[in-house]
Parts: sequence; C-alpha cells; structure tokens
Amino acid sequence: MAAKPSKKPAGSKAELPWYMRPLRLLGTVENSSGRMASTDYWLVLVGSIVLAVFGVLMVQSSASVEAIAKGRDGFTVALAQGAFAALGIVCMLIMQRVNPETLKRLAWPAVITAVILLFMVAFTPLGHTVLGNRNWIRIGSFGLQPSEFAKLALAVFAAFMLEKKQHLLQDIKHLLVPIVAPVGVAIVGLVVVGKDVGTALVLLMIIASAMFLGGMRMKWLAACSAVGVLLLTVAILASSNRRQRITAWLDTDCGPSNDLCYQASMGLHAFASGGWFGVGAGQSRMKWSYVPEAQNDFIFSILGEEFGLIGVLFVLVMFILLALAMYRIAARANDMYTKVLMGCLMSWVIGQTFVNLGTVTGVLPVIGVPLPFISSGGSAMLAIMLAMGFVLSAARAQKLEFEGQLEKNQSKARKPSSSLHSAADKL
Repeated sequence: MAAKPSKKPAGSKAELPWYMRPLRLLGTVENSSGRMASTDYWLVLVGSIVLAVFGVLMVQSSASVEAIAKGRDGFTVALAQGAFAALGIVCMLIMQRVNPETLKRLAWPAVITAVILLFMVAFTPLGHTVLGNRNWIRIGSFGLQPSEFAKLALAVFAAFMLEKKQHLLQDIKHLLVPIVAPVGVAIVGLVVVGKDVGTALVLLMIIASAMFLGGMRMKWLAACSAVGVLLLTVAILASSNRRQRITAWLDTDCGPSNDLCYQASMGLHAFASGGWFGVGAGQSRMKWSYVPEAQNDFIFSILGEEFGLIGVLFVLVMFILLALAMYRIAARANDMYTKVLMGCLMSWVIGQTFVNLGTVTGVLPVIGVPLPFISSGGSAMLAIMLAMGFVLSAARAQKLEFEGQLEKNQSKARKPSSSLHSAADKL
C-alpha cells in the first residue's frame, strides 16, 4: 500500500502549535516582516488619527460648559483643538515620508532648541505660569509648551547618540554622557524648576528606557533610577501644596469635603457613574463644574462617564495596539537607532497614559499629566503626532526594505530558470 503523500512540501516550516500562535502578534516567532511591516504602519496611522479625532470630540464635550460660563462660544476650545489635530495629522503624514536617516540629523538641533526654550520658560519674562506650573511661553495670544516637544527631542537625541556610540557602551560613562548628563539633567532640571513634576516623571521614563535599551546593567539602571526618584521626591517635598496632595492621597478617609481631595474624588465619581455603556455622548453631569480641569488631566473621567466601560476599553485597546506596533517595529529593526527610538516613544505614550489613568482612578496622586491624544492642549497634540510621524517613518522604511529584498530574491529565483531554457534551446 502506497504511503500517504505529505500535504506539505519538503523543507517547509512546520505549523506552530496552537498555544504558540498568539506570539506571532508580537513578531517574535518566525520571520514576520512581510506580514507585519505594513500592518504596523496602518495600525499606527489609523490608531493615531482615531484617537486624535476622538480626543477633539471629548474636548468639545468636556470644555463647552466652562467656555460658556466664561462668556465664550461653546465650540471655541474644540475648534482650536481640532485645528491643532488637523495640523498634527498633516505634520505626521509629512514626517512619515522622510527617511529615518534624514530624521537622525534633527537630533542635535532638536535637543538644543528644547533646552533654549525651557531656559526661556524658567528664567525669562516670556515664561508663563498656568495652574501653578511655569511651563508655557506666552507672546501675546500665542502660547507654546516647550516641555511637550522636549520629550520628543530627548527620545530622538538618546536614540541617535546610543547608535553613534554603540561600540563603546560597555563603558558606563559612554551610556551616561551626554544623554543623562548634561542633556537629561538640563532638560529635567529646567522642567522641575517650573514645578512641572508630572512632565519630569515622563522625561525620566524616556531616559530610563534609553539606558535599558542601550544595554545598561541592571545594577547601574537601578542606581540611576533611585537617584532620579530621590531628586524627584525632593522636588515634590519642596512644595507645600504637593506635600499636602500626597498626604491627602494617602488618607483613605479623604473625601470631596477636603479641597485637596475634591478633584480626585469627583473624577472618580464621574468615572464610576458611567456603568457599562455610559450616560451618552455629551451627557456628562460631572463636567458642569463638578470636576475641575475636566478637559485636561481629568478628561478620562468624563470619557468613562459618557461612554462607560465599553468606551474606556475601546480607548485602552487603541493604546495597546499602538504599543504593540511600536514594539514590533523595534523587534524587527536591525539598527540601534530605531530600537531605542521606538522604545523611548512607547515609554512616553504608554507610561504617560498609565500615570494619567492612575491619577483618575486614585491609584496615584494628582500630579498633572495629560492623556495623550485625548486631553486638551495644542502643544501636546502636535508633539505626539510628530512622534507618530517618526514611528511611521520607521515602519515605512522597514516595509520598503522588505519589498526590495523580496523583489531581489524573486529576480534571483528567475535567473536559474532562464539559464535552463537557454541551455535547452541550444540542444
């Protein structure tokens, strides 16, 4: 009896067992470049646009009441946010067409500009204080928040320097200089001078990610992290208002009757009152002056109230998909620059998101960190969309590289066939 022929040709890869197949999503099993490069590009592109548009809608809902109360049109804030979102999308689309090798050249100009602008905020009359944080440059009606762009500048600079010095990274000083000192210290220090502890925390996350991906030993990473946390703690304790906020956060009996707990308590109440499906788009009751800064740091509480658990999960899934795409782009990268840049940008977006969610849900004290893509703020929107432009540029470069390699392999496969036909014709 003849043996049953195999369905799979010889030399083909065996099918993965069912319990290993989900790992394909991480790009860690098999060579997934062909299937994943284009997918990651579209995940980042569509995900960024969806979150930005959803953010504009949430800003309209959460900011309209306060705008009317101040005698302005209810659409003023949302129209401004929509304009920044549209500009950000255009910038993202332009950036994604630029080769990553070209974008590397922005590292030094970007970080020098960031330091100069932060210095202007901290030590010149152009610096403007909003809600206790001196983190704005105000010239007439024009306002700019340099600390948002400093996050991107620091990530690009760290990736550029680590790639440039990758053969010297066994020496700890080449890891620390100039990323941690003087650049990191200067940027974080100037932000702390402006009392913006939330942004300083995000900047420290970016630096820690760069050091980890650069190959810093865990003992050195732990030591540097401990020093960073210690200095940040000193900055917090130096402010009586922040000390009171920490004390109130640790007080389990602190409720809305305490001014220091009012914002957090009302935000949590709004978040919890949404139930499964929410009270409906634009129907929030807590935005009627119950939740302070409803369009900024506590916009997620209004989102939870209006769209419920389903809406919250939708937004979280969008952020998870962005993180997954950035992780896979980094995993496929053959160069240090792309790996470090994707890791730093992922730490920025996801780290800042979880700090914001922790604040809204009471897991963390109120430290003033906006929700990426969603919270009101033109500078924040432009900075995050520019960052996604860098991600798209890397994904597009990988896609083009794979397509070029595939075409090259196909042309090589056709050559032997052509030579065989020529030999047959001669016979």
